[in-house]
Parts: sequence; C-alpha cells; structure tokens
Amino acid sequence: MNMYKWLEELKNSPIKKSMPILSFPGVQLMGITVKDLISSAENQARAMQLISERVPSLASVSLMDLSVEAECFGAETVFSDNEVPTVTGRLVTSLQQAQELAVPKVGEKRTGLYINAIERAVKLITDRPVFAGVIGSFSLAGRLVDVTEAMIYCYEEPEMMKTVLEKCTDFLIDYIAAYKKAGANGVVIAEPLTGLLSPDLAAEFSEPYISRIISTCQSEDFLVLYHNFGNSAISIIDSILRTGAKVLHFGNAIDMREMLKHVPEDIVVMGNIDPAGEFRNGTPESMNKAVKTLLADCSVYKNFVISSGCDIPPASKWENIDAYFNAIEEFYAGKM
Repeated sequence: MNMYKWLEELKNSPIKKSMPILSFPGVQLMGITVKDLISSAENQARAMQLISERVPSLASVSLMDLSVEAECFGAETVFSDNEVPTVTGRLVTSLQQAQELAVPKVGEKRTGLYINAIERAVKLITDRPVFAGVIGSFSLAGRLVDVTEAMIYCYEEPEMMKTVLEKCTDFLIDYIAAYKKAGANGVVIAEPLTGLLSPDLAAEFSEPYISRIISTCQSEDFLVLYHNFGNSAISIIDSILRTGAKVLHFGNAIDMREMLKHVPEDIVVMGNIDPAGEFRNGTPESMNKAVKTLLADCSVYKNFVISSGCDIPPASKWENIDAYFNAIEEFYAGKM
C-alpha cells in the first residue's frame, strides 16, 4: 500500500474515519486475560481481527505495550492478569554501565512474539492498514535508567544518557525493520516521557534519535506515526515537527484546538478523547458529547483525525467504544 497516497486521501476526505489506539479491550471480546493476550501472537492477531470486524476504524493498531523493548534489554517487568505490563527498577546508573549495556537482538524475549502477531494480523486484516506499536528512544532510555531520574540525568549525566539513547535507537531501528518485513504498514512510536522535557532538552535528548528512526524507517509503503501524550507537547511542537513524522498523535492533556494552530496542514494530527475519563469510566452519553464537541472544534482543520488520547485501557466499556464510533458517524452525517 502506498501510505503517502493513503495520507493524502485521508486529508482530502470530507468524512474522516477514526484511528483510536484500540487493542487491549479485545480481551473482552475473546474472554481472556491481558496476560493471555501479551503471551500469544495468535491471541493478539485474533484480538486485532475481532476489533476490526466490530468497528469502522481507519486502521488496525496493535498493542501499545511499552514494556516489551525494555524487557528485551533486561529490565524487570511486572505482569498481571488485568493490567498492561510495567517496568520496575533500573539497569543503568553510570556511564560505565551505559557503555557496557548490550543491545539485544530483535526477536529476543517477547519481541519475536509481537513481530509474529503482526505477521499473522496482516493476513487476517486486509481492508485497512495495520500498524504495530513501539516505544520511542527517550521513553525506552527512561525505563532503563529509571523514569523518575531520566530528566535529572539529562542535566547531570548527559553523556550517560546519550550513550543509552544511541543503543536504544539502534535497537528500535532494527525492531521497526522487523515489523516492516512482517508486513506492517507502519508503526506508532510512543515518546511520552519526552513530555517531561523542556524545549531545549527535547531538542537534544529526543528529537535527534526519533529523527534518525524516521529517516531510516519511513518510506512510501511504511509510515512512522509519532505519539506524545504529555501536557507539554505544545511547548515542544517545533522539535516534534523537525523529526519528520507525517502523522502526529496527541493525548488529552493538551488543547487540540491550540495544537492545530501550530502544525502545518500537510501533517496529519490525531487525538485526543480521554482514554480513562471517557473510554474507561465514561458513559455513552458523555462519550457522545465529548466526541461531537471535539469534532465541532477541530474538524475545520482538514488535517485533523479524531482518535483516543492514548492507548485505550483493557477494561474500557465496549458500550463506550461503540458510542465513540456512533458519535463520529452522527457528526459527519449531520454535515452532509
């Protein structure tokens, strides 16, 4: 599929389908646990298929599991039946440890399983693009040095941080290449930890590494979508734009109307219905209002595509997810 053409058609379409980051609620459709989902390529592909059959999404998006890559490096990961896995502890606390940190081979730990899931999914889902999910360089580095310490290290141990960032980026380029080989039409690269950084730090510790990933991996048949759900995304938008991403996806912590003022119309902007507040804990009525309000505010921009603000939690109510898509359909029907 020519993904550049796909983007142009999307921007020029008066009625735009949505592309929420919707995968984990598939456990409810299958009657399995989150642990069952993350442990089986077959389950992941089947969940993506069932979701694509249920909702008229613009694309199918795989699991946004931000523990996979850190676990592959050796980070301790905590699993549970009902929650997305989390990383604990730290692997790197000094420059020497950073220099000694081994870059794992793609396919180790659960990375091979997730690649296989995409390989299966693209054979099951043929009516829309399929995107894999990966973590960004700074967000991965943060999980290796400790998320709460990452910003401090940018000031106090910049050489250590950059050493880790280089290794994370090398790994991610290879990992994304494996997804491309498996048949994915692109990846959603999540760089949420960059939301903690000032514009200057974002330009130094995130931008160059994401730019290298995008310039290396993005092509006519493969898109790299940039995702940041931090509340400082607007303040670092110039740095984000310089990464070369053709699609930007933002969380509900920002004012999407304000963000759209800062983004050129040739860049697609997606977001930002609250995953917890609406998908997980809202009602069909509150969802209907939230969707129509956001579309009324932002659909005047031809490059805006409504989406969830981030990954939709596993226990989100399907009545709210269905209400989300129904509200989009109703909004555009009223415009015709």
